[in-house]
Amino acid sequence: MKCTVVGMWGGFPKKNEPTSGYLVEKDGFRILLDAGSGVAAHVQNYIDLNDLHHVFISHYHYDHSCDLGSFLFSRMINTQLGRVNKDLNIYGPADDEIKRQVDKVKHNTFHPYNANSSFKVGPFSIEFHRNAHSVETYAMRITDDAGKCLVYTADTNYRKSLAKFAEGADLLITECSLYEDEEGERIGHMNAEDVGILSEKSGARKVVLSHLPHYGNLEDLAASFRKSGAGEAVLAEAGMVIEV
Repeated sequence: MKCTVVGMWGGFPKKNEPTSGYLVEKDGFRILLDAGSGVAAHVQNYIDLNDLHHVFISHYHYDHSCDLGSFLFSRMINTQLGRVNKDLNIYGPADDEIKRQVDKVKHNTFHPYNANSSFKVGPFSIEFHRNAHSVETYAMRITDDAGKCLVYTADTNYRKSLAKFAEGADLLITECSLYEDEEGERIGHMNAEDVGILSEKSGARKVVLSHLPHYGNLEDLAASFRKSGAGEAVLAEAGMVIEV
């Protein structure tokens, strides 16, 4: 299983670097986790849009779902041009308005999910965890047919149940929106200290810090993580490729 970081900024994109989007591939099969601002353009550095048939949205804040419309219209237009003959499958928290938006654009199909849902898509099995955030939001656990596991937290406070959900992950892509002296509970985000606790409790083998802030020295996030005793973590970068 290979994961490419398409984008990893929180809130809004930086120049040439999108917000949240993670491309997961195995044996020529691909899924996309989140479609934040800039992701539809930049994912084309790695794949043809017509080779992507499954997009999983963690929640509907703009920095995670802003480019959903671009993916919908790409599929409609490219189907009309004869370049692809499969619907694009969009998976997201149940929402009547999002379903309406997807259904009105031909050649796209919406699949609602909740904490009890699971999907088998190609070589991947996907499960969900309800997060503590300002809107309905889910972490995702992706397990391939060889038993390798990637957990993507999306946006959330720290929860013991999240650490359990991420237990034994080969790769943990975790939000790290705040520095260790900043309080995240009120706004539904984790700081570097929270992430250290999550990593230590879950026993994740490799940790990537994502959903990064637009201020401060980002290296301080990794330093705070190390100080927690949870081991090493790397900062997500656009274009980073991680083999799981």
